[in-house]
Amino acid sequence: MPIVVNLDVMLAKRKIRGKDLANAVGITEQNLSLLRTGKVKGVRFSTLEQICRILECQPGDILEYIPEEVQP
Repeated sequence: MPIVVNLDVMLAKRKIRGKDLANAVGITEQNLSLLRTGKVKGVRFSTLEQICRILECQPGDILEYIPEEVQP
């Protein structure tokens, strides 16, 4: 998948546990885990906004686009 979720990196940089972030954002730990592993189809802007506010980062610090190699 060309979208990579770097949420674990930001959690480590900010020294915040996933459980604490989930509680602060108001989502379940399971939903945060799905987001962390990239197994979600989408994320609400309001959720992304809260994550960025708590982690003091930009959406681009969490989500990264890496194009897939084109097969001939």
